[in-house]
Amino acid sequence: APYPVPVLALLTMQCLAGRAVTAAAMGRWRGCATVALNPLKVLPSSVRIYELAPRDGLQNEPTAVPTSAKLRLIEMLGDAGVAAIEATSFVSPKWVPQMADHKEILAGLQQVPGVEYPILVPNLKGFQGAAAAGASTVAVMTIPSESFARRNLNCTVQQTVERALEIIRAAHLAGVRVRGYISCALGCPFEGAIDPAKVAELATLLDEAGCYEVCLADTIGTGTAGSMNALLQRVTARVPAERLAVHCHDTYGQALANILCALTHGVAVVDASVAGLGGCPFAPGAAGNVATEDVVYMLSGLGVSCDVDFDAAAAAGDFIVGVLGRPNASRAANATAASRARRGSASASASPPASASASQSLSAAS
Repeated sequence: APYPVPVLALLTMQCLAGRAVTAAAMGRWRGCATVALNPLKVLPSSVRIYELAPRDGLQNEPTAVPTSAKLRLIEMLGDAGVAAIEATSFVSPKWVPQMADHKEILAGLQQVPGVEYPILVPNLKGFQGAAAAGASTVAVMTIPSESFARRNLNCTVQQTVERALEIIRAAHLAGVRVRGYISCALGCPFEGAIDPAKVAELATLLDEAGCYEVCLADTIGTGTAGSMNALLQRVTARVPAERLAVHCHDTYGQALANILCALTHGVAVVDASVAGLGGCPFAPGAAGNVATEDVVYMLSGLGVSCDVDFDAAAAAGDFIVGVLGRPNASRAANATAASRARRGSASASASPPASASASQSLSAAS
């Protein structure tokens, strides 16, 4: 039965808390909204964190970040336990100057066993450069909005598909794994809301072409739990949830709600960026990505494993914002630091070791 959008989150929280939702309450909450409730299923037992800070997190920074600082950030993220780190992009420095050192980044990577290091490639030339530099995993992009495709990749929607398929074919011949992005999956800065059917069609094309994972990106952060629910209902009818990921910017403060919604659909890969860094140079008004620290905190509270050490992720976030000279946008990291500061050195000495879970570490600080 359809329920108003806010009720989706309310019922989810009730279920997570183990509270019964009575028939009478359901009757009171029933409304005429068009969003159908996705009943809370068993959440994934574990989630893979796909870290974006070195690429998406830095690509829009106006001041060049030293290559050495980027490499140190990548090293810290690998040590923190993330499953994948999007290290750089083989894009023209003319369009994204911050990624001009992509060859140096690949050459200098100190890879952690078990961690993937995908490289974003916008076209075949970019793929060839990345492959020649040693990339074993790349990411391609498609866009369901004609206006955004023109401004971001200087081509049509169909041309984004053709470019992606061309890269996928070349990558398979070279033994390189491919991740597929669908940008602006929940909204375009120029065209507004995006039809979920268009996104589902692109997701199907990427999946059938051989992408190991298709990422649904809320590039400008306008999505809500309601629109995410509607999108995933359409997409998971054609692509299995285990081959999907979500990428949520936090422009309107909806990223965690959207991620929780995705978890109820069985999606178990979440894109995030330490310190909430990020933004697209071609998407006016887009704020940073959801903070990795905030996602780890939420997952810990849900009892969902992600193998990421909260304190190590927070340290990586603090390191890179120190380089950038800007505040940390992670609420969980900031609140934890403030709580520990209030408790003083005695509380800090009683904190669990860095290998403890996020919930243990945070409970000791609160």
